[in-house]
Amino acid sequence: LKKNKIILRGLSYLMLFAFVTSLLSACYTFRGASLDPSLKTIQIQNFAFQTAGGPANLSLTFNEKLKEYFQRNTSLKMTNTNPDLIFEGAITGFDVEAQAPTSSDKGGLNRLTIKVQVKFTNAKDENKNFDQEFSFYQDFPQTQTITAAQGVLIPKILDQIVLDIFNKTAGEW
Repeated sequence: LKKNKIILRGLSYLMLFAFVTSLLSACYTFRGASLDPSLKTIQIQNFAFQTAGGPANLSLTFNEKLKEYFQRNTSLKMTNTNPDLIFEGAITGFDVEAQAPTSSDKGGLNRLTIKVQVKFTNAKDENKNFDQEFSFYQDFPQTQTITAAQGVLIPKILDQIVLDIFNKTAGEW
């Protein structure tokens, strides 16, 4: 009797495994993102730098981070010919503002905010298309200049914006 229970339990687990496997075979899954199997290619056009301030290579840095993230986390192939997915846009903001004023009316903290306008086109499903601004910020001490702080702040901000863009697109497939 005990042996039969063990066999039945093993069969139950096997059936559950087969069911879950069949569900997963309906789509590809990559770190929380599910891709429609018909999507094969992606094009990430160079984002323009349309703001005052910021390092001259900010646009290039953002482009590379976005491309690298999609290459690392999906099976999509980069192409310039008839892509299934297209990203285009511009860096539209690089703003430093005082935050948390002190008793001497000086900012105790400064905040760097970067804004990126993204136009996303899905050639297979136009209902997924969007044109949206993504932004993120990091605070830094008022005693530090933006030039001194940006080497640490910019990568953190761009990483978060890239993640937000990825989640907006890949998270909805």
